[in-house]
Amino acid sequence: MIKLVSDNINFDFLGKRKLGAILSLTLLAITIALLVVRGLNWGIDFTGGMLVQLQTEKAAPIGDIRESLVDAGFVGSTIQAYGADTEFLVRLPVSDSETEEHGGNISGAVASTVAGIAGPTDVRRTEFVGPQIGDELKEKGILAILLAMGAILVYVSVRFEFRYAIGAVMALAHDVFLTVGFFALIQKEVSMPVLAALLTIIGYSLNDTIVVFDRVRENHRGNPKMKMFDVLNLSLNEMLNRTLMTSLTTLVVLMALYLFGGEVINGFALTLIFGVIVGTYSSVFVASPVVLWMERYADKRPKGKGEDEIDYAAIAAGKVRD
Repeated sequence: MIKLVSDNINFDFLGKRKLGAILSLTLLAITIALLVVRGLNWGIDFTGGMLVQLQTEKAAPIGDIRESLVDAGFVGSTIQAYGADTEFLVRLPVSDSETEEHGGNISGAVASTVAGIAGPTDVRRTEFVGPQIGDELKEKGILAILLAMGAILVYVSVRFEFRYAIGAVMALAHDVFLTVGFFALIQKEVSMPVLAALLTIIGYSLNDTIVVFDRVRENHRGNPKMKMFDVLNLSLNEMLNRTLMTSLTTLVVLMALYLFGGEVINGFALTLIFGVIVGTYSSVFVASPVVLWMERYADKRPKGKGEDEIDYAAIAAGKVRD
C-alpha cells in the first residue's frame, strides 16, 4: 500500500491550532471584504436575462464584439469566450415582456451583429431565465445549504455528541464560506453547477471529518485516561495517510475534469478543487480544535451534584455518555 507519510509520524496538529485559527479568521475576514467590495458574479441562472451561445467562422477580439453589440443597442450585454476562440457566450439583460414579444428575433439580431465582426455566425444555444425565477433560485439555493447543515448538525449529534456536531458544522460553514469568497476573488460566474458543487463540498468535507471523529471515539474508548488533546492528535496522525490519499486522488480526478471536461462543468470542477483543499485543512485545523475547545469549556463549567468526575471507564464500556 502506498503511504505518503510514515506510520510513526507524530505531528502536533492541536499544538498549532492557534496558528490555524489565525489563518482561518484572516481568510474569513478577506472573504467578507471581497463580498462587500466586489460581490459575486451571479450567472443568468440567478439574475435572469437571455444567454446566446454563438459559433463564429473566425476568431475576433471580444472588445470589438462588445463594442458592436453596444452600437447595435444591446447595452449592458456581457461577452466571454466559451472554450474555443470562435465560440462566445453573450448575456443580455432583457425583461420578460421583451422576450415574449421579440425573444425569437433577439438571438438572430445578436448573431447578425457579431457576423459583421467575426464572419458568418451560428446560434448554438439560447436560454432565458426570468428575473423572478432567478431570485427564487438564489433563495432556494441558500436555503438548501442551510438545511443541509441543519440536518448534519442533527445527524452528528445523534451519531456522536453535540460537541462533535458543532465542530463538524463549523468546519463545513468554513469551507463553503471560503469557497464563496474564492469566487468573489476571481469573479468566476456563480451558476447552478457551482451551487451543486457547494452542496457536494458539504458532503465531501463531512465524510472526511466523520472518519476522523470515528477514530477519536475509538481511541477515547481504548485510552479512557488519555486527555482529549492527545486523543485528537493521535487520531489525526493515524488518519493522516488516509486523508491525504483521499484528497489527492480526488483532486487528480477533478483536475482532469477541469482541464478536459469543457466549459459546461468547468465551474463545477473548480469549485470542488478549492472545496477539497479547504475541506482537508478544516478537518484538521477547524473541526478538531472546536471539539477540544468545547471539551475544555464543559470541564470548566460548574458541576452539579454527581457530576464531579467523568466516568471514562463507564464510557468505555458504553454504559453512559460523557
